[in-house]
Amino acid sequence: MKTLQFALTEKFPTNPNKHFDTLVLPVFQGGKLNKRFKKTDLERLLKSLVKNGDFKAGLGETFVMTQNRALPTPRVIFVGLGKKKELTVKKYLSALNAAAKAIDHSGAKNALSLLNTICPTGQDADWSLYQNALTLQKSFYDYEHESRGKKPTCQDPRLNSVTYLAKPRKAAQAKLLQARATAEGMTLTRDLANMPSNYCTPLYLAETAAALAEVYDEISVAVLEEEDCEKLGMGAFLAVAQGSETPAKFIVMEYQGGKEGEAPIALVGKGVTFDTGGISIKPGAAMDEMKYDMGGAATVIGTFKALGELKPKINIVGIIPATENMPSGKAVKPGDVIRSMSGQTIEVLNTDAEGRLILCDALTYAQEQFQPKQIIDMATLTGACIIALGHHISGLMGNDDQLLQAILEAGNTTYDRFWQLPLSEEYDEQLKSNFADMANIGGRAAGTITAAQFLQRFIKNVPWAHCDIAGTAWVSGSDKGATGRPVPAMVEFLLQQQKSKS
Repeated sequence: MKTLQFALTEKFPTNPNKHFDTLVLPVFQGGKLNKRFKKTDLERLLKSLVKNGDFKAGLGETFVMTQNRALPTPRVIFVGLGKKKELTVKKYLSALNAAAKAIDHSGAKNALSLLNTICPTGQDADWSLYQNALTLQKSFYDYEHESRGKKPTCQDPRLNSVTYLAKPRKAAQAKLLQARATAEGMTLTRDLANMPSNYCTPLYLAETAAALAEVYDEISVAVLEEEDCEKLGMGAFLAVAQGSETPAKFIVMEYQGGKEGEAPIALVGKGVTFDTGGISIKPGAAMDEMKYDMGGAATVIGTFKALGELKPKINIVGIIPATENMPSGKAVKPGDVIRSMSGQTIEVLNTDAEGRLILCDALTYAQEQFQPKQIIDMATLTGACIIALGHHISGLMGNDDQLLQAILEAGNTTYDRFWQLPLSEEYDEQLKSNFADMANIGGRAAGTITAAQFLQRFIKNVPWAHCDIAGTAWVSGSDKGATGRPVPAMVEFLLQQQKSKS
């Protein structure tokens, strides 16, 4: 993905044509431009476009004009924002996406944008700046892996740089850097998740993590093989892995930006590179999308990519249990009882509830090896979460209100949102087993909650949050593909933790 150069200028240039070939302007319904263009030839031109019905400035409507003496630059892109009083965050972001498409389809190389001067209700200038840069950089994404066969015919966008009209304050510059690093992390996450599972294997995830350690001095990576996991007693993780011919990998990533010995924040990502459901096999329809069942792992790796770019002064560890879940003569069976790394036994009533099995050992490992001050796990864990929240908002549960609130705020800030669901002892009743310490499923009722309730049994006196991203990590249908979520929220959360520490 081409990386854009972002800059800020406090004053609108006297002669913009000298430095820019494109001017991007927000327009409210009725043809209302920024006041600096009042009674100019550009305003008169816009009003004629509106009067003639060529451009109505409806939400997300764009109009590209070139070769006109009234233009202050060779090209002007008008971006409609609709009615000013009705401009919500969602509507504003849809306008930014429309603007990104218009820029991409134009010949723009060096643009000056005033879109960031508009803020929807409740947001500030730095938020608008961040969203403008993130949306534009994200729009350059295209899946270009060799699995597409012939090389993609699409060309890199012509755009090289964008300058925003804003005072070049330190906070504003930091938001531009965060936006670009987040977009790069999302690109890596999307590439990994979009990749077919015969390419993106547990080994490939491990190699991708190791490649980051080659680029960034702050990152180190270790990979545990199945024999290592067996010595550590990871019976739950290995039970899922035993049905596959492809070896599992247990990936440990460390980002050392804080003081040596300082307790890290642990990010744990579910890494099922393909999920057939095992012996409890899934229906055939849309099973191809089960390559996305490593969305949590991809998020951890993408977040580490962003951390390598931003270099916050905190310590973070990433734990990724990576495996396939396959049916075979060696596969774990319904009714089998397995022993987790914690020593607790689990009756496997459904082999398609495998994510919690690999995560429980990963959570135990994170606590025993790193004594983290916080743990956040991310997993495409339950279809029940899609039923509850759809595809717009991720599920969030945990044992610490302060941690959960910080994640909720990070999600709201980036519009990579979460919704908190409850945990309670009453739900433990559904996990009872006559033959083990617990069952791995709790029935249809409250499926998302009982999955989190299961994971909570492996948490010992540490703030913990569980993010169920089953509905948000990818989209289906004609626009099928990974979203890169929740990288934006995770990056924002970690940067806020750095601020609270200083």
